[in-house]
Amino acid sequence: MPWNSQGGRGGGPWGGGQGPWGRGSGGGGPNVTPPDLEELIRKSQERFRQSMPKGFGGARGIILVIVAALVMWGATGFYKVNPDEVGVVLRFGRFVGITQPGLNYHLPSPIESVITPPYTRINKTEIGFRNPESGRISARDAANEGLMLTGDENIVDLNFSVFWRINNPEHYLFSVRDPEATVKVVSESTMREIIGQMPIRAPLFENRELIAERMRARAQEILDSYKTGVQITQVQFLKADVPSEVVDAFIDVQRAKADQERLGNEAESYRNDIIPKARGEAQRMVQEAEAYKEQVTDIAEGDAQRFLSVYNVYKSAPEVIAQRLYIDVVEDVLKNANKIVLDPQARNVVPYLPLSSLGQPGALPTPPRTTSQGGK
Repeated sequence: MPWNSQGGRGGGPWGGGQGPWGRGSGGGGPNVTPPDLEELIRKSQERFRQSMPKGFGGARGIILVIVAALVMWGATGFYKVNPDEVGVVLRFGRFVGITQPGLNYHLPSPIESVITPPYTRINKTEIGFRNPESGRISARDAANEGLMLTGDENIVDLNFSVFWRINNPEHYLFSVRDPEATVKVVSESTMREIIGQMPIRAPLFENRELIAERMRARAQEILDSYKTGVQITQVQFLKADVPSEVVDAFIDVQRAKADQERLGNEAESYRNDIIPKARGEAQRMVQEAEAYKEQVTDIAEGDAQRFLSVYNVYKSAPEVIAQRLYIDVVEDVLKNANKIVLDPQARNVVPYLPLSSLGQPGALPTPPRTTSQGGK
């Protein structure tokens, strides 16, 4: 032991076989006496005065040392917050306030401490592909993240990025254990929920920005319910495609669907051409029938009214009306007849035979009907 060579004495640094608690060979036997506290304090003060420069000893020097130590301890409370950060002050581990960028002060440790999360920095979470800079996940795991099932039972491979920032430092630091992992899980599950309600052509060929906005709103709603203190600023699609293993079969299916849609459009066009014509023809026939119905009805009603008017007049003077009706009928019958009227009083009448018109039907005149004078 190095202490055994000092002054030829053994037993430790106190010499003479003394232990720290008094005399004795073993330092722990029954003859050990308790230490003299006043003597220890006096020796400590002497050693301190000897180590300090001259003129600095005494109670005054000790007070100055204590004051200097307090000043140095208090100076440890100054801290700087960068422009893209915000200071979160904790008092005995409990949140007490937020400080803005610049030089600030908090009570020295261990009373208060400060955490400076990046408040204005835009963070990026990638789903479906591997960022070479991070290297935190394998390429195979990243590829499995992007495989999602659509509403028509197809598989689509999506690569998208979620951009987010801190909007509530208190919730961000103390509400969830790992906010970045929470954003990743919520974004992936929300996208799977939305894609599972759509056909495969929606993410492949239709408006992807509408899907991204719908996913952002839904994910923000879930993150707010978790009190993560995170705000999603943008969702950006990088790739939407079918898995490489089934791309050939998918192309064949899409061609068949395109042919089906084309034939359906042609049939719909033919239908739109034929049905209006048939409806127009049917409407025309109905209108003609209605017009014929109205015409026949009007004629029948007119004949009935005319008959009733004649009948009413006939009832007022039956003989006169009967004679008038007889004359009208005879006039209608005889006005187009080929007839010859001979006066029974005439004498020496030369008969006329129209030889030139004998071959024509109706050319021969009807023989006159002779009556005796005064005959009825």
